[in-house]
Amino acid sequence: MTTKRDYYEILGVSRDASVDEVKKAYRKLAMQYHPDRNKEPGAEERFKEISEAYAVLSDDEKRRTYDQYGHAGFDQRYQTQEDIFRGADFSEFGFDLGGIFRSIFGGGGFGGPARGRDVMANLDITLEEVAKGAEKELRVSRLETCDTCGGSGAKPGTRPRRCATCGGRGQVARAMRTPFGIVQTAGPCPECGGRGETIAEPDPACRGQGRLQKTRTLRVNVPQGVPEGGTLRMRGEGEAGPDGAPPGDLYVRVRIQKHAVFTREGDDLHVAIPLTFSQAALGDEIEVPLLGGGKDVLHIPPGTQSGETFRLRGRGLPALGGGRKGDILATARLYTPQKLSAEERGLFEQLAKLEGREPKKAGWFDAIKKKLG
Repeated sequence: MTTKRDYYEILGVSRDASVDEVKKAYRKLAMQYHPDRNKEPGAEERFKEISEAYAVLSDDEKRRTYDQYGHAGFDQRYQTQEDIFRGADFSEFGFDLGGIFRSIFGGGGFGGPARGRDVMANLDITLEEVAKGAEKELRVSRLETCDTCGGSGAKPGTRPRRCATCGGRGQVARAMRTPFGIVQTAGPCPECGGRGETIAEPDPACRGQGRLQKTRTLRVNVPQGVPEGGTLRMRGEGEAGPDGAPPGDLYVRVRIQKHAVFTREGDDLHVAIPLTFSQAALGDEIEVPLLGGGKDVLHIPPGTQSGETFRLRGRGLPALGGGRKGDILATARLYTPQKLSAEERGLFEQLAKLEGREPKKAGWFDAIKKKLG
């Protein structure tokens, strides 16, 4: 198994480097090792390595996870199921290397049309669906290839023409005189906007853009044990790329609805169990609810204190991608009755005497408060 290098070491920055310093370091190294301009052996792998480091250190949440747990933090938190969840391998992080490069430098890199934009959407699920996994429907609004023109942007029966200004390359060279000599740069063609083609008769349906905004209903497979805020990646379900370029990806961020009974901590479930004075003092066997229905019996020993926690092993949530289940942690909460019958009050008064103290009678303030309701 190959050991990954430290991300800070890869970018050559300190552990307290600011986001701007991380970005500056990435820009310098990406320009040096981008495979479109560096053909030396190992350049592509080096570019992937620095892009992976930037993807983590430029994101506050991922950087906190990395600082606390290192690479193992991603191995534990994002173990994948069927290659749909972000994982420890960079290929499953949910990032496109070219997309990272474009976000820093703009445009389509060193050539070729830019792929479609990635789309982010939120999906709300229940705790029961976390336990069992689920197939959910999600409505997504995105740019899709125009059906009328097939993405060309030209009116049906016509076709785009090669741009005379750039010769179809989409880029034009510019020479600039600087104190260091003449520097030649390339930029999008002002005539065709970088498309390499001009459209004499635009398609009325998409107004020559080749893409239209549409809303689709997609089916999302949610794996068991997915964590709060976990992101599912659906390849090719983002926006259509311009001029026939590949589509982007859809990232579905999972939000788990608040449960009426349980709270979640990792794969464990926490639940509060109310106990009366007699149950806590004498012990009892009580029923504890299970997620999804059913109950389990919990033995409460005599002398149980409020706040004491009991564990039901294997009754919690499944680990992401399978494996052992978590536990249910049941915490005792002593229940104090607010209204007492005459018989109950008499018994509590007897108990107070046995404890060596006289029960206090209601004073004038208590009487007034009771009268006022």
